[in-house]
Amino acid sequence: MKNTTADNIRNTFSGTFVCDVPTLKQKLEGINAYIFDWDGVFNDGSKGGDGASLFNEVDSMGINMLRYNHYIRKGSNPLTGIITGEKNPVAFTFSMREHFHAVYYGIKNKKDALLHLCAAHDIQPSEVAYFFDDITDLEVASMCGVRIMMGRSCNPMLLQLAREKGMADYITANDGGHNAIREAVELLKSVSGKYEETIMQRAVYADNYRDYLASRNIPIPAFYTVIDSKITEHIPS
Repeated sequence: MKNTTADNIRNTFSGTFVCDVPTLKQKLEGINAYIFDWDGVFNDGSKGGDGASLFNEVDSMGINMLRYNHYIRKGSNPLTGIITGEKNPVAFTFSMREHFHAVYYGIKNKKDALLHLCAAHDIQPSEVAYFFDDITDLEVASMCGVRIMMGRSCNPMLLQLAREKGMADYITANDGGHNAIREAVELLKSVSGKYEETIMQRAVYADNYRDYLASRNIPIPAFYTVIDSKITEHIPS
């Protein structure tokens, strides 16, 4: 596919490439998990009275296509999860609907959540692609194999710091309230070299996509939070 060359990818995506496209492709090949922060990533960070913040179906479709892209390339479904410092009922509903593997909530030190997740699933942080937006995510981002930061015009110094410290590989042009996830996963699918195959197989509901979907829909997410200073499996009420 012509538009997956490195130069064309850079010309197509208007975010900030902290690392070059060939390096990002190499990093992606080692990824076996896609982990998302919630507030400011799936949305603009606004909250309702019950603590809920929403998601967008455009982003949801993008994540599903990223997972299918992984399935095409590696023959298996990737680990997927959410790490959030808050208790958000919409995030819980989304993770169950999309059959994510794990949700860590109410955990202020996100590094603890990342290490717990990696130990539970026998992977290394270098195998994780992390999608994030703010200060509490930086330590986790610095540990992960692929780091996608949501761009946001109100914190240019934070974005600059993340670039200078090597805590991001790509910073989106869009912010979390304007489908930054979809931009990010479009980029990763393009970098993979399997963009057209991914989209066209889904478009015709190919047998391979049906096989992927059947296996994708098996997991039921495990929920974890901190109880008595220890990360503990706990279904949110």
